[in-house]
Amino acid sequence: MLNELEKLAAFIGNTPLIELKNNDANLFAKLEYNNFTGSSKDRASFSIIYNGIRDGKINEDTTIIASSSGNLAISVASICKRLKLKFIPVIDPNINSAYETLLNLIAYEVVKVTERDYTGGYLLTRIETVDRLHAETPNSFVADQYGDPNNYKGYAGLGEEILSSFKELDYIFTAVSSSGAITGISSYIKQRRPEIKIIGVDVEGSVIFNAKPVKRYISGIGASRIPPIIENAIIDDVVIVSQLDIIRGCFELLNEQAIFAGASSGAVYLAAKNHAKANTVKATSLMIFPDKGHTYLDTIYNKEWGAELAVKLNSAVLV
Repeated sequence: MLNELEKLAAFIGNTPLIELKNNDANLFAKLEYNNFTGSSKDRASFSIIYNGIRDGKINEDTTIIASSSGNLAISVASICKRLKLKFIPVIDPNINSAYETLLNLIAYEVVKVTERDYTGGYLLTRIETVDRLHAETPNSFVADQYGDPNNYKGYAGLGEEILSSFKELDYIFTAVSSSGAITGISSYIKQRRPEIKIIGVDVEGSVIFNAKPVKRYISGIGASRIPPIIENAIIDDVVIVSQLDIIRGCFELLNEQAIFAGASSGAVYLAAKNHAKANTVKATSLMIFPDKGHTYLDTIYNKEWGAELAVKLNSAVLV
């Protein structure tokens, strides 16, 4: 299986780097949506599954199980399909309909939780379901994007690509969720170029940086618990954006840069722009754009959905 998996390596990484138009800073974007299945999660899923096979935890009869709000599930499902492995993703109602449809086509079985956990999110319910399925399923392996160090180790290649592209770089902005990207990038970069500042971008209501939980309606950014692997991250600063600001950032990215990207990208773009405006020195900043916007057509890019979200948030209460 490793030989078959290694054939995919040529389609993961070495993603495009482009410079964006901005008067306040030298802004660059790493277009991670050019990976194999369309997101940066390909780096994580490849690393987790590759090491699982190498370490003897995955064989031809193993069932892979994973909790995911979308991108990791698509990536793992695609890799498992190629390797002829059974895969069971555990998803929730915040997943976009296109991804859910695709998972039902390529995964062995799709399990969808519908009950929110005590934080108002679905993550803890998903993880409990994964644990139950793992206990009930003989010869199963959990592709754990929250706790498996092979998640963030899969982003060492991204760190190398970044350093080889810049002689001078001041800031790297990346969104946090399972936190594999920010952990992998920061641990790699800081060992070699400690002067580069790592800025994490999170959403209001996420608990990753010890904020109070609030119901969240946008997938792909934030979390209902602190991912264990983030303990290995080296983060200089954190920017918290609201859910409505994420929508605003996505539309600004589309209208100003003609880049049609997902929620995390919109959040990162808005954070980097605001940081540039507040900074008196014209700095060079890199933004990590994890996925494209087509998976958010029913949500972020749907103005009716956005209007309904605004109403919900005006009456939202802490859970």
